[in-house]
Amino acid sequence: MAENKVVFGLKNAHYAVISEDESTGELTYGTPKPLKGSTELSLETRGDPAEFYADDMLYYSASNNQGYDGTLTIAKVTDEFRQDVLGEELDSNDSVLIEKQDAKPKNFALMFEFDGDQKATRHLLYNCSASRPNVGSSTKTDSVEPSTTELSFIASAREEDRAVKVSTTADTTDSIYSSWFESVYEPGTTTTS
Repeated sequence: MAENKVVFGLKNAHYAVISEDESTGELTYGTPKPLKGSTELSLETRGDPAEFYADDMLYYSASNNQGYDGTLTIAKVTDEFRQDVLGEELDSNDSVLIEKQDAKPKNFALMFEFDGDQKATRHLLYNCSASRPNVGSSTKTDSVEPSTTELSFIASAREEDRAVKVSTTADTTDSIYSSWFESVYEPGTTTTS
């Protein structure tokens, strides 16, 4: 298949909560869950290049990949995400979400896709940590504009293999592409037949 010439559109945002085995430190990913209502995603690179000057010139330089600072704009942060990732607690007696000062947020993998002129490219950020979103809205006027929520997060490398992000290509197998949102893709774990 031909490679995309342009990229547009954002859809299919999913998250998978990361759990760590206390005795081995091994990370596992939960089943991806949809995070509906995505309107915009921006990823700003983290990490300044390392530069060393000698002999009155730039003698050595190297890139420094520290992941991304991300912002996902969505229609509304779901109650499920607030509990799963942000650590809010549900009062089961009254069905009220409680945000506590000492909440223990969890890291998560973030999956999404950008449409293209040939085929959508699917992406996965392996190790994300989200900040609590700001809360706000505005009054209705003669036209109704839905409010959105910005979810700020940092996507960093996994400790075990330093993987930050993976993306499908024009040559990604159909089996991997079609099951992208069913589980978190792990490099080298699938076999071709």
